[in-house]
Amino acid sequence: MTLSRQDFRQHIRTKRNQLSSDVQHIAGLDLVTQFSTIPEIKRAQHIALYLSADGEIETSPLIEWLWSQGKRTYLPVIHPFSKGHLLFLHYDASTPMVLNRYAIAEPKLDQTRILPAAQLDLICTPLVAFDNTGHRLGMGGGYYDRTLEPWFKSKTGPKPIGLAHDCQQVERLPVESWDVPLPKIVTPSQIWDWE
Repeated sequence: MTLSRQDFRQHIRTKRNQLSSDVQHIAGLDLVTQFSTIPEIKRAQHIALYLSADGEIETSPLIEWLWSQGKRTYLPVIHPFSKGHLLFLHYDASTPMVLNRYAIAEPKLDQTRILPAAQLDLICTPLVAFDNTGHRLGMGGGYYDRTLEPWFKSKTGPKPIGLAHDCQQVERLPVESWDVPLPKIVTPSQIWDWE
């Protein structure tokens, strides 16, 4: 029986939410070890990430490691006027945070901290599941699909890199016409590279 996209979302979200806090912590540290070896990180100065929610792989260790390497980090903020779009705001330890409409922490909107997405070097994307060809299944809102559209069309702008637990990998996802595979996904145990 073939699972629908929504079935995949529910199944994988349940799996990752069952991971203990110890497993989550170790996975976050192992993610740093893997991420630190990718060639793109050496050149990148402006890196968008996200704060973990709903069982997503713990990104705090990666953010702190990037700070220790002198990299500037940015977090997504739901655009207040352009429906379905994201802004990226500079993020450091003193950034004031608020909860967005999905109860996810994001930087308080401050125009002086916005960096246009095209000026980012890397965008680390959350995902619910990914398959052996790099297809990514998100939560269904399309925020990252819209953000990454220039890269998918012309390979210009910030490069997308998916971050995930190993348990989020499946053999094959149901794919829609608008889905474009990610070039790279990093998990605690390996780097999936389709370039």
